[in-house]
Amino acid sequence: MRLPSFYKLSVEERLKKVAEIANLNEEEVKSLISSGGLPIEIADRMIENVIGTFELPLGIATNFLIDGKEYLIPMVIEEPSVVAAASNSAKMAREGGGFITDFTAPIMIGQIQIVDVKNPESARFEILKNKAEIIEKANECDPVLLKLGGGCKDLEVRVIETICGKMIVVHLLVDVRDAMGANAVNTMCEKVAPIVGRLSGGRVLLRILSNLAIYRIARAKAIFKKEAIGGEEVVDGVMKAYAFAEADPFRCATHNKGIMNGISALMIATGNDFRAVEAGAHGYSAIKGYKPLTKYEVDANGDLVGTIELPISAGVIGGATQVNPLAKICLKILGVKSAEELARVASALGLAQNFAALRALATEGIQRGHMELHARNVAIMAGAKGNEIDKLVELMVKEGKIRIDFAKEALSRLRAKEE
Repeated sequence: MRLPSFYKLSVEERLKKVAEIANLNEEEVKSLISSGGLPIEIADRMIENVIGTFELPLGIATNFLIDGKEYLIPMVIEEPSVVAAASNSAKMAREGGGFITDFTAPIMIGQIQIVDVKNPESARFEILKNKAEIIEKANECDPVLLKLGGGCKDLEVRVIETICGKMIVVHLLVDVRDAMGANAVNTMCEKVAPIVGRLSGGRVLLRILSNLAIYRIARAKAIFKKEAIGGEEVVDGVMKAYAFAEADPFRCATHNKGIMNGISALMIATGNDFRAVEAGAHGYSAIKGYKPLTKYEVDANGDLVGTIELPISAGVIGGATQVNPLAKICLKILGVKSAEELARVASALGLAQNFAALRALATEGIQRGHMELHARNVAIMAGAKGNEIDKLVELMVKEGKIRIDFAKEALSRLRAKEE
């Protein structure tokens, strides 16, 4: 819909206009403007055309022992069973010593695309020959980052075949320290673009960071003792479920989605760009054909050994991590001091989430526990309030009918009894 100068209006004026168009009632308008933990004046400066804020449940995953340290992990997610599953999985992992993690370095890739190059291999040589000059120019952009030990560390040059012919792609490898790094990397790409354009004899087009952060890898490992997870039959079931995902991309997509249930919930809670992390994870899994981000093996004791490896481009400074008060609080609850530590925790959480899903699938099936938790949402949708919610959930689960029609009918019966 065309709304001229909508962006120039105040939040209240925008909301009034939207309410008129959408025929929102007073209660609905009040819900939009009720900012909770994110003040509306801050939200108005975070994105464009703000009319309110949108809240999601914030839960805490417990039982996590990562690299010998105890963690409470904040998770923002609307899907039932995710937080409970992660907590239960972490409890089982403790029997094998908890999660052990590894991290490479906070290196992000900035890409500079060069087209219309007559001699691409020769141009590649010239760019690499002048690597020191290019790196020096890039590092003029952020002296503070340089002082902290970060900055542009290296440079790669690729010649790629495309439907528009050969192109040169220059990669700046930038250590962004404790930031996600998008702004720093993009600025550096802009800064050096004229140099690489001149050296290549071509025309520079795109200058943008890549979310496929192959040099910013987080890994985690856990030993799930067979006695703690239900015995040899469960171990075998998890292995077969993993084998299914490894062999079939249709199953693998859901397998990896389950991993990101946990990681994305943590990214949202800490004010990070969860879409960038999602894109990087799925891109990484597809480098050699779309495959699971986790791997499972059975050790000599018959215990299940799970590992995960994926890029985590997340920070603890800059962006919404410092602007959104709730993100700052969640970082405080989590207790991480660096982007590296956050990435380590995220990888452990992803592994925990995946193991929980595979174990559920291999035993009782994912739907039973999921639907029991979903019953609370159905009860609320049916109009239940207060103690009615618990009574209605109990009845739906007992009858095995977790449906809105049954919930409304049952709620009517419950209320009739109370009268």
